[in-house]
Formats: sequence, structure tokens, C-alpha cells
Amino acid sequence: MRILATFLVAGFSITALGQSGNLNPPKSVQAGAAFSIETSGSGSATLYIVGMGDAIRRTVQLGQPVSFAAGDLENAGRYLAVLTSQGSTDTALFDVLPASQPATLGFLARPSRLPVGLQNGITGAVYVFDAFQNLITTPTPLTFELSEPSEAAQTRSVVARDGAAWTEMNSAAKEGNARFVAQAGDVSNARVIEQVPGDPCGLKMSAHQAGNKIDLATDPLRDCSGNPVTDGTIVTFTEAWNGGETTVDAPVKHGIAEAQVPAVNGARLSAATGVVMGNEIRWENQP
Repeated sequence: MRILATFLVAGFSITALGQSGNLNPPKSVQAGAAFSIETSGSGSATLYIVGMGDAIRRTVQLGQPVSFAAGDLENAGRYLAVLTSQGSTDTALFDVLPASQPATLGFLARPSRLPVGLQNGITGAVYVFDAFQNLITTPTPLTFELSEPSEAAQTRSVVARDGAAWTEMNSAAKEGNARFVAQAGDVSNARVIEQVPGDPCGLKMSAHQAGNKIDLATDPLRDCSGNPVTDGTIVTFTEAWNGGETTVDAPVKHGIAEAQVPAVNGARLSAATGVVMGNEIRWENQP
């Protein structure tokens, strides 16, 4: 029979904690496991177990062990056992420890999207729980693995301490989705990391007259690992002449950015994206 813990806390004084006598629980039990508490004496008594949101009341026969079934105590923490009989009270403390076998992993992987070619750019953090959602605080071996189709998998072996472990991984040289897995024993948890091209590495522009306009276009843009730059990356085209300037921001589409500016004789044409500057063209109108 379960009762509110507040009833027990109010019903017994702090001084009772120092008493000993007819009650002898084990020093510790595993969460969810069956266990028993030894008693001495004769006659009937009432045994209370309280702690960590749990409270149990049993009528017992002194001198006989009191058995508790698997699942009676699932929350790890310190518990108070109180035995009352014929006006006397005996108390004892014991611990409920997390189960040693991992059952679930809380896995945080950051960021979910990042550029290729970053050293230690990916971080994984794991929290290890037993079947009753208690944090397992004993050392627990863990393996992290980051894999993607075009490269060999990266693997890190660590030991979770006080329930937690973390690692860092490099992003791949090629774009694509990587599978990031944390595993402890037979239990695993996976995340997907999107690896996208980095900033453009080099920028070259060409210019062609189209009537009274100039058509500007970049060569196919790639990052330093050779991956095509993500569509939507902005390239700024600038046309400057004595007393004037025209600026056009154009998104990359299918690897190329294009713009059109007035055909001003003697103008200087240039392009830039982020911190990358392209070539400069001095324009002379064609006859």
C-alpha cells in the first residue's frame, strides 16, 4: 500500500534517525530489483519506506525478512525505513542505486547543419539512463561514430562519468548528410548532420555586351574542397565609373551568379562574395 511521503515526514522526528534496533535493511539495492529487509524481535509491526517520491507501508511479522518485489522501488536516491511496534520506533537509511545496464541515451548533436572541412566542428553529448530513467553515474563505456558515404567513419571511444560524456568530430571534406551515432552496449541513438559547402574559394567573372547593357556572370563557384557553392549564396557585382556606381546583389543559381548593368565606357567591373574578391574588368564599349 502506497501513501503520501508527506505523511511519513510529518509523523517521525529527526531524532529518530539516530536510533537502531529491530530494523536492518541492506546498505544499497538496485533500482527495480527485488530485495528484502531483515527484522528482529517478535510480534507484528508496521514498516514504512519513504523517499524520492515513493512511500510504501507494510504490516510485517518481526523476526522475518520483509520481501519487496521487482519494481517496488524504481527511483534512485536515499530512502528512509521506519519500523514501529508497541510504541517504539526504529529507523535506518539505505540507497537505491541506478541499474548498471544502460536502457536509453539522451543524445545532443550540434550543430545540425555546418560547412564542410571544419576541425572539431561537430559536438556530441550523451546522458546515460537506466530503464527507469535514472541517470547512471557509474563509469560507462561509450562509442561515438560519424559516418557519411564518401569518407571513412570517424570513431571515438569515451567513458561516461557521472552519467555524461561528450566528444568532438570533424566535418567531412565533401558535402552530404552524415549519420552521428552514440552507443553504449546494445543501446544506441542517432542524429543526422547536414554538411554543406563552405565559402567560395576563388571567384572569376566574365562580361559581355548586350546592346546598351553588360551581362556579367561568374564561373561555377566552388568551395576550397571542390564542392559547388550552395544556391542562394549572394554575389555582389559592382560597376564604378567617374562620378557613379551601380551595385547588384545576385544569388547563385546552379553554381553561377549573373547580373546586368549599364554599358558605361571606361567603367571598372568587379565581383565579391563574403570576404572573397574576384577579378576586375575595365570595360570598353564595343562598336
